[in-house]
Amino acid sequence: MGIIIAFGEAVACVLSGQYGDIVNIGVFNSFLLVFQLVFAGILVMILDELLSKGYGIGSGVSLFIATNISENIVWKAFSPFTVTSDTGVEYEGAIIATIHMLITKKNKVTALHRAFYRSNIPNLSNFVATIIVFLVVIYFQGFRKEIKIASKKVSGGYYTQPIKLFYCSNTPIILQSALVSNLYFISQMLYKKYKNFLIIRWLGTWQDTEGGHSIPVGGLAYYISPPRDLVDFIKDPLHALLYILFVLISCALFAKTWTEISGKGARDLARQLRDNGHFLEGVRETEQNIYKVLNNSISVASGLGGMCIGILTIFADFMGAIGSGTGILLAVTIIYEYFEDSKKDERKKFR
Repeated sequence: MGIIIAFGEAVACVLSGQYGDIVNIGVFNSFLLVFQLVFAGILVMILDELLSKGYGIGSGVSLFIATNISENIVWKAFSPFTVTSDTGVEYEGAIIATIHMLITKKNKVTALHRAFYRSNIPNLSNFVATIIVFLVVIYFQGFRKEIKIASKKVSGGYYTQPIKLFYCSNTPIILQSALVSNLYFISQMLYKKYKNFLIIRWLGTWQDTEGGHSIPVGGLAYYISPPRDLVDFIKDPLHALLYILFVLISCALFAKTWTEISGKGARDLARQLRDNGHFLEGVRETEQNIYKVLNNSISVASGLGGMCIGILTIFADFMGAIGSGTGILLAVTIIYEYFEDSKKDERKKFR
């Protein structure tokens, strides 16, 4: 199924003109592009299987996502390449550009102002915002409620089950990001072929930029895309309001839905505890009573946690953090889970 999806996505990307018009690039090169994309998808699947079979920690797909986002952040902070801006030739990397301007410019205040507020290329404000978002997300990872669980087999003994605020981890933002990216892809592909149809324009209208990318400028795709900065927020408050509502509602709904279908819901946990001879301290040993107590914590954690993830995503986007709010949240939660998994493995070895 994964190979079939990869093949379908590759054919759609090439036919939509994402890599150029087929007439210009040729049929043979089009086949090579499809082969390359499908082969890359198969390679990702094989590496993910390698890690999931016990030859590594965590999920391969999560590792690839975190690596890609981290590489993007590091590159935009320390890129040695030069770009032409309105003030001349500058380094692309925010940190490298700041050091270069402080050394070469006589007026250090002007140099710092330029380093913090240069537009269309990474600046120091973006880098600082990225660090702030990283710290805030790590801080939120510590929010949890401990539930005492006792065993019928061991008298007087109990252990604690943490119900984290991010109960679904990064799943809500992954699902929300997948929904948006697929909508972008379908809308952009249809707009290139049938831009004169009104329904297609309602789905999204697109504009090509100098870098060869397309950005949504109208329709549904535009209103669910994040404003680029606070200036865009002020210029088009309706866009910002609809984007905020979309992110908060979709993340909360995805979180609650995923909790129920993944076997992490209150009813599933209550059944597992009963079957394993465990019960909650101070609660009558029936599945219904255990379910009510667990549901009070899990339903709040999943819904509120999903909304908190949405709020952090919006905050990162408005602050102009490098790699987008979605990317930073994915990277931090994935890396945090890797640290937790490694600690669990160390405890098992120690025991």
